[in-house]
Amino acid sequence: MSYICLLKFNLFMKKLLITLALVLTAFCTFADEGMWLPHLLGKQVYDDMVKRGLKLTKEQLYTVNKSSLKDAIIIFGGGCTGEIVSPQGLIFTNHHCGYDAIATASTVQNNYLRDGFWAKSLDQEIQTDLTVQFLSRIDDVTAQVEDSLKGLSWNDRVRAQQRVFDALTRKATTGTDREARIYSCFKGNQFLMYTFERYRDVRFVGAPPESVGKFGGDTDNWEWPRHTGDFSVFRVYMSKDGKPAAYSKDNVPYKPKHFLPVSIKGFKDGDYAMIYGYPGGTNRYETSMGVKLKTDVENPSLVGLRDVRLKSMFEEMRKDPAVKLKLASNYASVANYWKFFDGETKQLKKFRTYEAKQKEEETFNAWAKGKPAYENLFADWQKVYDEWTPYAKHRMYMTEGVLGSPLAAFGSSLAGLEQAMSAPNVTPEALKKLAANADAGRKIFLESEDRASDQRILAQTAMMFYQNVDKSQHPAGFFEELGAKYGDLKDPATFSKWAADVFGSTLAFDDTRWKAFMDNPTAEALRQDPAAKYASAFLNNYRTNYLPKFLAFTNRNNELGRLYLKGILERDPVKAAKLYPDANFSMRTSFGNVKSYRPRDAVFYDYVCTMKGMMEKYVPGDYEFDLPAKLIDLYNKKDFGQYKDPKYNDVVVSFITTNDITGGNSGSPVINASGELIGLAFDGNYEALSHKIAFDKDLNRTICVDARYVLWCIEKLGGATNIIQELKIVK
Repeated sequence: MSYICLLKFNLFMKKLLITLALVLTAFCTFADEGMWLPHLLGKQVYDDMVKRGLKLTKEQLYTVNKSSLKDAIIIFGGGCTGEIVSPQGLIFTNHHCGYDAIATASTVQNNYLRDGFWAKSLDQEIQTDLTVQFLSRIDDVTAQVEDSLKGLSWNDRVRAQQRVFDALTRKATTGTDREARIYSCFKGNQFLMYTFERYRDVRFVGAPPESVGKFGGDTDNWEWPRHTGDFSVFRVYMSKDGKPAAYSKDNVPYKPKHFLPVSIKGFKDGDYAMIYGYPGGTNRYETSMGVKLKTDVENPSLVGLRDVRLKSMFEEMRKDPAVKLKLASNYASVANYWKFFDGETKQLKKFRTYEAKQKEEETFNAWAKGKPAYENLFADWQKVYDEWTPYAKHRMYMTEGVLGSPLAAFGSSLAGLEQAMSAPNVTPEALKKLAANADAGRKIFLESEDRASDQRILAQTAMMFYQNVDKSQHPAGFFEELGAKYGDLKDPATFSKWAADVFGSTLAFDDTRWKAFMDNPTAEALRQDPAAKYASAFLNNYRTNYLPKFLAFTNRNNELGRLYLKGILERDPVKAAKLYPDANFSMRTSFGNVKSYRPRDAVFYDYVCTMKGMMEKYVPGDYEFDLPAKLIDLYNKKDFGQYKDPKYNDVVVSFITTNDITGGNSGSPVINASGELIGLAFDGNYEALSHKIAFDKDLNRTICVDARYVLWCIEKLGGATNIIQELKIVK
């Protein structure tokens, strides 16, 4: 993501720098909106945190030279947050964040995804391919970046920017074992360099059964009340001399600079709550044009295409535990944002976000009159959207439809191989390497492929492309040829027959034919393969005719977005001082309160859910609402141990806060006023799914699994008292 910062260093831009400093330090007065940069918590923000109840100093929240709260917060895997909770590198994160690692470690005989798993000693912990990253420091490199890009046109700036980033990060990390990334904030007007240490030996320690970790499934996803035990446990290891290292039996548990104590004291409605983590992306400075494109074209297309993919996978997963295990990770990934984008569209329309953005833009245009840099900005911007919008559906149907079939996605790699093999002067060495890559790709594809569901996906997404994408944008001759051979293109059976032939004829599933191809790889063999032929027809059409349009749209959209935000800062410094940078997977903190809410007339939602409510949802044998027999037995015996909440005479499973989070915050610690872990953030509520673009000050809630339920599952359900003994529990 890229958001606001500086262009020129003249007197005016020095004033703008001051304004930007205010942006990063001022408190936004609306509810608990704001994903704040922890190293730039200004006095107003920090003072408000204290007024809310915070008992920590600014230095305890973030400092470079001493241990602080930020040292316990990690990037977990490629897109989640985790936290260190013991002096031996123990990690808590969400179940859905560890889901792929758990599924990978599982077999039909040892199905840890279905049955759960708990390592009772270090030697039982399971190696994974995961990595974790610890933040070392944050540096503002705006001046260095702008100095290197000064005087360049936008296109030249775009081409040069990554080279500048590479030079700065290389200089910062040469001679160290660290890595650095530069994040573009405020639509490209400020640049922050984050330096990390990456640890590559991460081991699976434990997780509850999937019936606990995904309790409620897709039905409860993004909903409150919620009773999902969305947590898993891992451990990070280091070399004996304390350095990051690849997996080795000689490695030892990581010794953290800081770890989070776990509180089982409980809390009440209104208590302080803070979340640290790595929110992935928001776009709260989006235009009305962008909102309209999303609600009218992009989201409906994505939801419709994912719907058919999910139904095809689900039908096969219900039949066979082995298929369920094979497809589990992919299904969960597709399902999560299927419901999100459906809800986002509904909430954006409900809150009339398009109209609200239009009013903001009218105010900007009134101010921009007579200012050459800005007065034609939105007129130019509208032309950019008008030029791209007719092709936006095509792009969605390519990425979510055509390439939504795993076979077609693999076929696209074969199509790429065919083009490379057809290139002039391809060397035997290069050809051998390309073939080896294709062979490795096939093995990966077959490991996760379910032919029955994929064949339906191929047929249905191809038919949807034919029906819903403008005929003038279809790949030349493809559907005409398909119809001539298989029948009426209005009949779903036509596409089913075609898909059956593709699956029956492709060399992807035929070991003998594949081996023969590997022994003598030729471009002609790939041209005749129906999977590669299908992918090639659509990819070539898209890359030739529509990808250049998309790149031009994206480039111009980013350029005008940067100018728009620059104008906002210049127009109203007071308002600008209440802005904050959009999420971009850099470390942020948000603060608020544990808080009940009223989503609509006559409806009140309490701030916690208990095991009693979970038992009320329980449906024996159900795909989404079943529970382990041991859990039911423990509940019936009221065996809650030290984790019982006296107010409810029960274990609190989950709670809600007013914190501002988004994707990437999954697994983030929810921390009380004393810096103790009280839960793990894992979801947002359906009534506020517009939050990536528009934060709702009344309805926004973060759904969190309660730390007491996490520990209850570990100790009572899992019997892993060794993990409990490792923690610093605050009673």
